[in-house]
Amino acid sequence: MSQQTASPNHESPITNHGPAESKDCVLAFSGGLDTSFCVPWLKERGWNVHTVFADTGGVGAEERATIEARAAELGVASHVTIDGGPALWRDFVKPFVWAGEGYQGQYPLLVSDRYLIVDAALARARELGTDAIAHGCTGMGNDQVRFDLAVKAQSQCRIIAPIREIQKEHTQTRAYEQAYLEARGFGVRSKQKAYTINENLLGVTLSGGEIDAWEAPGEGARGWCARREQWPAEPMEASLRFERGEAVALDGHPLAGEKLLAKLNIMFAQYGVGRGLYTGDTTIGLKGRIVFEAPGLTALLVAHRALEEAVLSKLQNRFKPEVARKWVELVYEGFYHDPLKTDLEAFLAASQQKVSGEVTLRTNGGRVDAIAVRSPHILSGKGATYAQSADWGVEEAEGFIKLFGMSSTLWAQVNGDR
Repeated sequence: MSQQTASPNHESPITNHGPAESKDCVLAFSGGLDTSFCVPWLKERGWNVHTVFADTGGVGAEERATIEARAAELGVASHVTIDGGPALWRDFVKPFVWAGEGYQGQYPLLVSDRYLIVDAALARARELGTDAIAHGCTGMGNDQVRFDLAVKAQSQCRIIAPIREIQKEHTQTRAYEQAYLEARGFGVRSKQKAYTINENLLGVTLSGGEIDAWEAPGEGARGWCARREQWPAEPMEASLRFERGEAVALDGHPLAGEKLLAKLNIMFAQYGVGRGLYTGDTTIGLKGRIVFEAPGLTALLVAHRALEEAVLSKLQNRFKPEVARKWVELVYEGFYHDPLKTDLEAFLAASQQKVSGEVTLRTNGGRVDAIAVRSPHILSGKGATYAQSADWGVEEAEGFIKLFGMSSTLWAQVNGDR
């Protein structure tokens, strides 16, 4: 790709094109309100807009067709759809499940497909020979950080952020975007007016409306998960087989990772598994509040943890969460390409060498439990079972307790009141 850096004399890379500069701009596109607004906004500033939709597994054929039709309706110069499911499984799901921790102990990083979207946009920019990349992230959220840092880590492309630009003059940006599109004859789907919705292979996130107002989510704030009254009456069981920490089969049938996760989403969504309301500390310092639904990912995490806790040593199980929390923090805050993330993944991968076996999951609705674990690597002693039987004597037990608690006992003897 011929990479051109904006000259210091340029007033703005948004509206100025030098004589040798390409007027082509690649826009990461989802067909939602923000990215739909970006198309006419960029076109009116002289850009030929080429949209890229990175399908990371959250939409069906009908929605993909709707997104393509939306791009055509808006008059883009070209539109391509990229299959991002395999890359999302390989580059995010595997290490995330290995880590086994949500951000701040809760949020399962459902927007981590942003990094794969950047990869798709950069690849398209190279094909077109342009150095202009655009996105629909706002100036208030985390996605702008993830998107910008991922672009900067892999290229010298210029970044155009129309929503950040309009925020310089408009505080109610969503209302402005809707009016802007409608004034140009482009409709806005009713669901987009109420919430910001993100769907991918990992799950669904919803924000906006009463969620942002710190009120109870309305009936419309729902993605895949069935309501309580819709849960099946009979419980469901599912079996997952892991090899070196990676899920490779569901109910005895080998499946590619992205297909396995997609199937888990369907199975566990009908039981309402993986839905939560999360408030957390964002990268830019604001408090963020979202509804999220991650049925398949929740099932994967529960199964993996049950197997891992049985086969790792006590010291591994104690130390690993510290590495996991740092890995999750890096991914959440935009440092997806920082070398520390790669370093941490080397440890996580090493910890998974014996995490192989089969786990049976069961749900009655709302939650999922690992009810059986089978593996040749479970750390069980042949002559001892916890709280049942032991192959050591009473004297050995008493000696262990004496030495194990020596420091605490000495403190009590020296400083205690007895």
